[in-house]
Amino acid sequence: MTALERKAHVMPTRRAKSSPTSRPPLAGRVAVVAGATRGAGRGIARGLAEAGAIVYCTGRSVRGNLSPYGRPETIDETAEMIRAAGGTAIPVRVDHAIEAEVERLFARVDGEHGRLDILADSVGGENPLMRQYGWFWTTDLTNAPAVFQQSLLSHIITAKHAARLMTRNRSGLIVQVTENDVLSAGGNPMAQTVKFALKGLALSMAAELYPYNVAAVAITPGYLRSESMLENYGVTEANWRDGGKRDKNFLESETPLLVGRTVAALAGDPRILKRTGQLFSSWEVAREFKLTDADGRRPDWGAHKIDFSRHPQTLLDRLRVGAAIQIEWLGRLEKRSKRFLKKLPK
Repeated sequence: MTALERKAHVMPTRRAKSSPTSRPPLAGRVAVVAGATRGAGRGIARGLAEAGAIVYCTGRSVRGNLSPYGRPETIDETAEMIRAAGGTAIPVRVDHAIEAEVERLFARVDGEHGRLDILADSVGGENPLMRQYGWFWTTDLTNAPAVFQQSLLSHIITAKHAARLMTRNRSGLIVQVTENDVLSAGGNPMAQTVKFALKGLALSMAAELYPYNVAAVAITPGYLRSESMLENYGVTEANWRDGGKRDKNFLESETPLLVGRTVAALAGDPRILKRTGQLFSSWEVAREFKLTDADGRRPDWGAHKIDFSRHPQTLLDRLRVGAAIQIEWLGRLEKRSKRFLKKLPK
């Protein structure tokens, strides 16, 4: 393991060997990974590059000019990891909440390649302002505008300008990285709204983009062993299983590379348009495409029997009631949607 990989707490990976006549599945494709600095974004950048794509790694954190998150990771490090593994990566500092910067980014991509095939947006997924927990009526809303600007508006701005290139070329995939494979997500009302909205953003974009052969999906990783999560458990990628002594669920965790490989698999799927608008998880896509994590395992959070013993009863009650309400909500919505569909002229 190199010093760079030890610093980022990630498993070293190399692009899979191919025969002289074969090409990587995403060879020649051009991707932008927004929020490629750390966590799922870094994993997706690595996964797409591993599959042969040219990857623009964007975000605010560069050497000598880190983002306000106070984290040490940078897009420069992400690009170096990709290059060390034999891939192609271009780091570009972009604040995705500033539309002019996003517009310049895609103008550069267009000028250098004349195409954009994949956008994976993981901006603001670990925004510290979303970490506050509690009941919504006790939530401190002081930073709410900043949360929505950094973690939601940024996604809309980025998708807008990516879609302009994709619709022009009548091809592409937009991926919104979210949390949980059901409607709800954890955290305070701002975090819950952001994660719910990202699922809805993929859904609403899908219908508009469909005539242009452009797909939009949302995806959630499982129990993610991001850099910050490893630090929270006081472990590194080398001894991460020690975290299971504190939380049994951690033994079913996955590295960010797994969600990266699942995004690459979706991007390479010739029938991706049939999946448009849907919400996916790293574990179910890994099952379908028989993908493994960096260490050869296939973590499956969906099949895992979650240990809830560390959760307070009030939270469990809320989750149980919330799931039941969600089922009823979805059932009513399905019936209404079918009625509306019948009313539309053929």
